[in-house]
Amino acid sequence: MDTFIKSISELLAQPTSLFTLLAVLIFILGYLQMRRIHFTTSMLINVALMLALTIVLHQLRIFHMPQGGSITLGAMVPLLFLTYRYGAGIGCLSGFLYGMINLMQDAFILHPLQVLFDYPLPYMALALAAVLPGRFYAGAMLAFAGRFLCHYISGVVFFGSYAPPDTSPYLYSLVFNATYLIPEAIICLVLLRVLPVPRLLSAMDQRTPLYGAKLDALRNH
Repeated sequence: MDTFIKSISELLAQPTSLFTLLAVLIFILGYLQMRRIHFTTSMLINVALMLALTIVLHQLRIFHMPQGGSITLGAMVPLLFLTYRYGAGIGCLSGFLYGMINLMQDAFILHPLQVLFDYPLPYMALALAAVLPGRFYAGAMLAFAGRFLCHYISGVVFFGSYAPPDTSPYLYSLVFNATYLIPEAIICLVLLRVLPVPRLLSAMDQRTPLYGAKLDALRNH
């Protein structure tokens, strides 16, 4: 609770960051409205469950970097499932919500753009998996590439001062973020290989049309 209150206080002390986050949320909701995506009870339940599962898996850390970033037991898989099931719009919204949860757990604010690149954008980037509907592994790799890019930009622009002497901030950010994101991506890909993904997607929501492909095509994938 103390951490939550501290994070709220830090965010309120940075009104520009708050307005920036609000603008991103309005943009996402506008996109959903434009795409005529309507929230159903099943969809809301699945988003809540997948977010809860992401939070739980994120706590099961295999390794935690000293300056942030963790290798977990596949914490990003539930967010990928939401993108696979409902498409990029719901994937972006879910990523944004998880980014806000992450921000509330441990806010570290230097600049409004740094807040975007460290919290909502990396998880919203997982919605890139929707670019390749039905291709779970390729979609996941694209999603992690997007997440890596967000963290990399933040590392270069806002955390370059943490680089060791005579070390380029570009190289420092590359190595630092690759150290935990590559193992994290591998774990997620292994889980996607082991889990019966098409069956789980079809069981998530029987009423809402599946994004991007028919269930029969996915079962044969």
